[in-house]
This record gives sequence, C-alpha cells and structure tokens, in this order.
Amino acid sequence: MDLTHFIFDVDGDGIATVLMDRAGEAMNTFSPETGEDLVVILNRLEQDDAIRGVVIGSAKPDNFLAGADIRWFATLVDPAEAEAAMQAAQDGFGRLEALHLRRGKPVVAAIHGACLGGGLELALACGARVSSDDEKRTQLGQPEVQLGLLPGGGGTQRLPRLIGIASALDLILTGRPVRPRKALKLGLVDAVVPRSGLLEAARTRALQLLHPPPPEPQTLTERLNAYLNPAALQTVVLERNPIGRRVLFAQAEKAMLKETKGNYPAPPAALECVRVGVEKGMAAGLAAEQAAFGRLVVSPESKALRSIFFATQELKRDPGIATDAEARDISRVGVLGGGLMGGGIAAVNTTRAGVSSIIKEVDQAGVDRGIGYVQKVVDGQVKRRRMQKADAWLAMQRQVTATTDYRDLTDVELVIEAVFEDLDLKRSVLAETEEVTASGTIFATNTSSIPISDIARGAARPANVVGMHYFSPVEKMPLLEVIVTDQTADWVTATVVAFGKRQGKTVIVVNDGTGFYTTRIIGPYSAEVMYLLKDGATIEEIDGAMVQWGFPVGPVTLSDEVGIDVGAKIGKILENAFGERMEAPPAFGALTADDRRGRKNGRGFYRYEDGVKAGVDESVYAVLGVTPRPGTISRQEIQDRLSLQMINEAARCLGEGILRSARDGDIGAVMGLGFPPFRGGPFRWVDELGADTIVERLRELAKVHGDRFAPAPRLAEMADKGESFY
Repeated sequence: MDLTHFIFDVDGDGIATVLMDRAGEAMNTFSPETGEDLVVILNRLEQDDAIRGVVIGSAKPDNFLAGADIRWFATLVDPAEAEAAMQAAQDGFGRLEALHLRRGKPVVAAIHGACLGGGLELALACGARVSSDDEKRTQLGQPEVQLGLLPGGGGTQRLPRLIGIASALDLILTGRPVRPRKALKLGLVDAVVPRSGLLEAARTRALQLLHPPPPEPQTLTERLNAYLNPAALQTVVLERNPIGRRVLFAQAEKAMLKETKGNYPAPPAALECVRVGVEKGMAAGLAAEQAAFGRLVVSPESKALRSIFFATQELKRDPGIATDAEARDISRVGVLGGGLMGGGIAAVNTTRAGVSSIIKEVDQAGVDRGIGYVQKVVDGQVKRRRMQKADAWLAMQRQVTATTDYRDLTDVELVIEAVFEDLDLKRSVLAETEEVTASGTIFATNTSSIPISDIARGAARPANVVGMHYFSPVEKMPLLEVIVTDQTADWVTATVVAFGKRQGKTVIVVNDGTGFYTTRIIGPYSAEVMYLLKDGATIEEIDGAMVQWGFPVGPVTLSDEVGIDVGAKIGKILENAFGERMEAPPAFGALTADDRRGRKNGRGFYRYEDGVKAGVDESVYAVLGVTPRPGTISRQEIQDRLSLQMINEAARCLGEGILRSARDGDIGAVMGLGFPPFRGGPFRWVDELGADTIVERLRELAKVHGDRFAPAPRLAEMADKGESFY
C-alpha cells in the first residue's frame, strides 16, 4: 500500500500493526489526508483473509491521536459540508468496528499519550483498548465541548454504551480527560501496562480475543456482590429503565445549565445526541450527531473558542521578543515573600518548573507560612495522583528551602518579588537583592499596578528588572503577564517568558505602564459597579447580570475576593495616572473607612459565616449612602455598562502600545480576568458585533453618564473605516 501517514505491517500470526505517523507533524491529528490513508488500510483489513487481527497504535513518541486537525474546521463554512465530513468519519469508524463485530478480526487500540476527541472515538470503535501506565502523558477524553463542538465521530453513541450513561455524560459535557488508572476503573480501557510493553500487550490481547476462554462460573456470593455494588445499582435504577433515564438526563441538564448559564450551545446539543442514541438507537444517534456538529462548527461560539485555542498554541511558540536573544537557563529561584502569592509561586516552581526555590521572609513565622503553602499544594498533587509520594517528599526536601537572610540568595539566577503593593517597599527589596546577587541575576516584581520603571528607578541593574504579574491562586490561574520597560534587556524578557512556560503558564508580554493591561482594564469595570449602585442597581442584579453574560463570578463578588482595600488602592493609582476618566468613586473610601475588606476579614458587600459567603450584607447600602431600587436598571444596561468599560479600555491599551497584539489582549482578558471564553475576548467580541455598533453604544452611554464612556480613539477610527481587529 502507498501510505503517507501510517506504517503498516503484518506478522507471522496474521496480526496487522497499524501505526499512525502523520507526516510533517509532531502530533497525530485527523484530516482529510489521513482519512484517505485510513480508507486504504480498511480496504486491506477487510479484504485480506490472511489478516486475523489488528493492533492500532502510534509511531509518535508521546501521542496516540489528539483528535481532528482543528485548522481543518475553519474550512467547513457550510453546515451541510460539515455533516458530510462527519458522516465520512462515522462510516470509517463503523467499518473499523465491523472488523471485530462482524468479520471476527479482533481490533485492539494501543494507547500512549493524548487519546482525545477523534482519537478516543477511534479507540472506542476498536474491540479492546490497552493503555500505557504513564499518568503524566497518557490522557483519554472528549474535549470537543471546550471548542464549542461535540464528538462527531460516534463518541456520543459508543462512549455511553461502553462506560454507562452517567460516566459518559461527565466526560462529554465537561471535556475533562482521565488518566490511565481512572480509565481502567471506568472500563474505558481493558488493561494498563508499562509503556515499553504496550504494543506487545496489545498484540497478545488480539491473539487472545481470537480464541477467548470460556467465562469462569461465579459463585452465588460473587453474583450478589456484583449485582449490589453501587455502580451496578445505578445502572439498573437510572440507566436501564425509562423513568430512571429521565431522572438521569434531567439531573445532567440541570448541572450543565448551572455551569454554562445557557451561553454554550455545544453541551446541550451533546446531551441531546446521547439521549437520542439511548432512546431511539445508534443510527438515530449518529444522525443527530452529524446534524449537531454541522450547526456547531459554524457557530460564533465555536469560532471564538477555537480562536482562543489557536492563540494559546501560538503563545507557546512565542519567545516574547522580536530579536534573536536567547533565554538563559534557570535552576534556582529566590522568592521574596511567603504569603499567598509567594507561596504559590514557589509551589509551581516545585511542582511544574522543577527548580529549586528559596523563600525569603522577614521572620520565622513567614518562613513557616511559605513552606506550609508549598507543602499544601504538593500534598494536593499527590492526592490527585499528579505526583508520587516519594517524588513529593524529595521535592520538599531538595527543592524548597527558606531563609530570613538576603545573603542566602547569592547564587540564584532569578528573584521573584511578591511583597506588599508599596513602591518604597519594592524599591527597598530590589536594592537589598542587588547587593547580594550576581550581575546576571534577574529581578522580577509581581506588582499588579505599579509601573515597573518606577520600581527600577535608581536600580543598579535596570536592564535586569522586569514584571512577572501572577494571578491568585498562582497554582490554578493559567496566565502570566510579563511587563517590560524600555530598559529591560531582551535576554531577560526571553528568560522569564521561557521560565513562565516551564511553570505551566500561558504568557503574554506587555509594555510598561500604570496597571499594565489586565489591572488597567479591570479598573473601570470595577469602578462602574459603584456608579451602578449609586443609580439604584442592587448587588444581586449586578452580579447576576455579569454571571449571565458569561463571567465566572460577578464584579461585586470579585471585589470581595480580591479585597476592597486592594481595589481602592489600585483605583487611586489608576486615577493618579489617567485622571478624571479613571476617577475612583468616593464610595470606595466609605467602604474602607468602615473596615470592609471583603472575604479576608468577613466584612464586604456580602456577609461571611466561617469564611463562606452567606448573602448580601444589606447594611452596606447605608455605608455607601445609596438606596437600592430593584428593577430600576435593566439587565442589558448593566451588562453594557460593565462590559463596554473593559472593552473600551482594552482598545486604549492596544492603541497606546501597551499590548503587542489583539491576540494577547484577548488571552489576557479570558485567562486572567474570566472574560467569557465563548465571546473570544474583548477584541474578538468587537469584531463579532462590529466596531460601529460598539462605538454607537459607547456614545449613547457617554451622553447619559459622561466622558468615562467616550470611545477609545482606536475604536472610533475602526468604526469610521469599517475595520476589524482580526
């Protein structure tokens, strides 16, 4: 056979080994070209009677099949065309399934690395699945909903039949992958073996399936135990009778809507495909799957989510600089401050970057707090089986230390400062660090609002000073905002960008300025809350409107979480830099005067009982001097005023050169601030609605509420010329 993307071999026992090896790509993905090869292979497998069984694996070192080539989706501009493409994929997987169901030729998938989307659908069409035991690299899942799609190659049909409806819905509706041990427990794979023996184990399984031994008889006790275990009872009660299934699907729909707020069309479409398949049969389910995929692939939500995917992939390859300066290796990092941020930074250094960290604190209590935080994160990794106990113990013994003496930082290559947001303090720790470190040591400040150039003023080595703005909690939030000044050396930028990626972060590089990008665009968004409260909106209306719009939490809740005092301080910094347009509402002062700092002291916009939010604190209205008038402001106006403040400021940042690109601005807003992913980010959302529509609404709001809504010059120019960001 003349194959481009597969390796094909048949051994003396008649077992064909089919290894996917997509030409010119580091990762295996499906495309029309690979599909053509697969058809040729299926023809051979069906027609060659000398072939008795099949093993399907990968020639790539750490990838089975990561699904469809997402670039190909952009070529599917017509739903009917997309349906036809999915029908072809379904037909191919159906032919593979028929090899073992109708022709008696066992087909075994040998899985190592990513087995996702169409990759898992291929494996599901096999008669058996053997996985490597690599808990780090091997993942199995149906992540299509994260791209605004659903499994289109039979995944909504075969997965429920293999592992049960409830377990399948969990994987399909969340897009979360599972690791080998979990996959074995679910019944998604039949065996987990060492990587070195994977293909041989799959081949042995294929030979065994040619002549399966008769099942061993069970005792009465064994039969009763099997029938009465919780999983079996759930299957009988919920999945094998119509009433139970209705309950199961209703519960899944309720949980899904609670998570998505109805903003994402893919999960309900996937749920319906599973329901159709269960109730009307596989043929009807496959037809529903084709039609749903055709609708979804051309939807604005899927296009936005795919744009985020491509942007993150581009940023993985982006060194952050335009020159050929090379990043330097980092093996030892000093962290100034052992609080929430410092401890989190040291934790990702340990669990992801694999470097040694030394936490510098002012006293032993701070040292203990920092070490304790790292230990907590490491313990969590062990609990989730991301680290072995022995590796975790070694990491804490060898990679994490702490001190109260600056002289212990002498041999570090990078110092990350995470002290309080105070200019004088940050200048002081920079000076003390420079006294004890080498000329090539980088000093990175984790400030969220103070210009890096202000901190570096008077530094002995200003070229080595850079911003590394992390988001809390550091071990969970995916974004790192690197801030460079006119003096920051390119090798410094390249080094911290590369290091941020080692920490598992998506890194954007922005130019220096008050608030940089993320803090600057969240400033007017948060300030507008106070104006809305003054105009009569209630706290519940404001938070509810923005959660419905797609943010994970409302802006009032966010203020309590970040700290009202922190927000007030940042607001004043922004006001000093940008004047009346960023004027901080006086209400912030009233809140801080009343010692309302949010969750951290149990007093904010909301009440807290044992640290748990327990409803709005109605007394806050009197402190603010406002009277809530429910229904005074429509949900649409609340959403417009808040979202457009953020979008307008983002456009200013791009126009002023704070941002390098609209891409970086979208990723920063989505990953750092929770801007709704299905809208693609501020700049994608402007393109979706049209700059003229955005500018017209801003001008309407400016007539009523003042110049804080005046359109950014870049937006106004784009509206006049009919331009878009992408």
